[in-house]
Amino acid sequence: MTGDREGAAELARWRGRATDPDADRSRAEDASPEAVARLRVRSRALLRNLLRPHRRRLGGAVALLLAQNAAAMAGPYLVMLGIDRGIGPLRAGDPAPLVALAGAFAAAALIEYAARRGFLTLSARIGQAVLLELRRRVYGQFLHLPVGFHERYTSGRMVSRLTSDVDAIAELVDGGIDRLVVSTLSMLTVAGILLWLDPPLAGVTLLAFPLLFWLSRWFTRASATAYRQTRETVALVIVHFVESLRGIRAVQAYRRERRNQRIFDAVNDDYREASLRTFRLGALYSPGIRAVGNVMVAVVLGYGGARVLGGDMAVGVLAAFLLYLRRFFEPMEELSQFYNSWQSATAALEKLAGVLDERSAVPEPARPVPLPTGPGHGALAFRSVSFGYRPDTPVLSGLELRVPAGQTVALIGPTGAGKSTIAKLVARFHDPDTGTISLDGVDLRDLGDAELRRAVVLVTQENHLFSGSVAENIRFGRPDADDAAVTAAARAIGAHDFIAALPDGYDTQVRRRGGRLSAGQRQLVAFARAFLADPRVLILDEATSSLDVPSERLVQRALATVLRDRTALVIAHRLSTVEIADRVLVVDGGRIVEDGPPDRLITADGRYAALHRQWRDSLI
Repeated sequence: MTGDREGAAELARWRGRATDPDADRSRAEDASPEAVARLRVRSRALLRNLLRPHRRRLGGAVALLLAQNAAAMAGPYLVMLGIDRGIGPLRAGDPAPLVALAGAFAAAALIEYAARRGFLTLSARIGQAVLLELRRRVYGQFLHLPVGFHERYTSGRMVSRLTSDVDAIAELVDGGIDRLVVSTLSMLTVAGILLWLDPPLAGVTLLAFPLLFWLSRWFTRASATAYRQTRETVALVIVHFVESLRGIRAVQAYRRERRNQRIFDAVNDDYREASLRTFRLGALYSPGIRAVGNVMVAVVLGYGGARVLGGDMAVGVLAAFLLYLRRFFEPMEELSQFYNSWQSATAALEKLAGVLDERSAVPEPARPVPLPTGPGHGALAFRSVSFGYRPDTPVLSGLELRVPAGQTVALIGPTGAGKSTIAKLVARFHDPDTGTISLDGVDLRDLGDAELRRAVVLVTQENHLFSGSVAENIRFGRPDADDAAVTAAARAIGAHDFIAALPDGYDTQVRRRGGRLSAGQRQLVAFARAFLADPRVLILDEATSSLDVPSERLVQRALATVLRDRTALVIAHRLSTVEIADRVLVVDGGRIVEDGPPDRLITADGRYAALHRQWRDSLI
């Protein structure tokens, strides 16, 4: 029973993420009415911005549509002329008028075909160009948003934005706009022609408009909510799928397959129900429009037939009126299909507009300040730095710290003390709430992003290797480096021998996340990458904590080379790593409680000395 209650609670939390604005703590997912209204405005602005470079092509597409519509509207009129002015002369032995009208009908059909083909070709080019630019912008935005954004915005939702949401917009672009413009033109043109052909019959047709208006207004309101729910539930399906596969080892290790399957089945069922609601709405609206149209055809046929018998209307006019009337209601059905695509695409566009509107918490400076050049650089200074991931929970409070150029500083302390936060602030993944952090006298907020990334490199315990060759991963931070430079970097940190022993040497494919290499080998490749990038400041965040003893010894030898003549911050729990430092900082509660060379702190009988004794005893 306990397991069932826990499973139900977990499922409820997952379902709550569909509408909870704090699920990813992002403005892009804020579902409040005010936020939705703002997103609608921004989504329309985004659409206009995407279409603006294609104004000339859009003008050409409109011209082709006008030609297509004119040719299509000529058909029933030519039928009317053929009945009223072609059949009489044909009976008298003169086929010329009917032949001429048939030729005109064929010419109109050819013009409609050519214009239609040209429009579809041109609109496809515009649509694909818009989608290409939209995907480029979304991907580029995700790349440039700071780490703080990615820490709260799940990868599954990112996948959803770039796949299902863009696909919804693609469905609209590929056929929806066509249906909208063609249907609207047809309805307006047909309405004018009906009034011109026979005003009394057109007046009878107007009787259907109140019902059509009510039906359309109901569908508009109901479908807006339904399609937004569809976008939210499909995002949950993708999020759960991505998170389950990313954590597949934990899922299988803790035998979570059944529970994860139940959660997936539930959110998948929610998506199915949300989709069914949209289909049910369409199933009421589209047949409703057709039913109203059929009733009006019957009414017009009865009323018009009576007028034909009374001599008030020609047979050809009634035939043409009925053909045009059918062309009036058919576009309304097309508009219902367009509205399905429009609502889905609008909901998706709102999500994408929210992502593109997300502003970086660590913006680029308007006027970047260059770092000073020359030898002896890499000095760091923290001045009264305070920072917290949440406003009410500070992690660092008034931190004062000076790190001279070329010094290796080890940060140690309990979990949550603020060590990794210091590293993230130096890498400018976040900016301090108060105070300043400077590199060689320049505030990090005044440095251009490209220069900062060249100057500061972070190596973590799970340094990511990308699919590709070993050489490609080493030159990741310096893409222009030649093979000789890559080999020299690998030799310098002691990775050349194991790389040369691989099946294809430096061209060996490391596979997904470096799965072809051991943990120690992956870390050596990461060190070679950092060595080749040659930063002023190197940050090692638990870079050896996941290694076994033989691998750690291999990496330790590389550290001496990597850290030589550069400023380094080393965060470590293993004191074997700390021993290479020039200086040790013991951090606790966001403050530095001990500071000095490791040899002196060992004899000072403080926190570092106690940690050192515990580590030494564990080795005996």
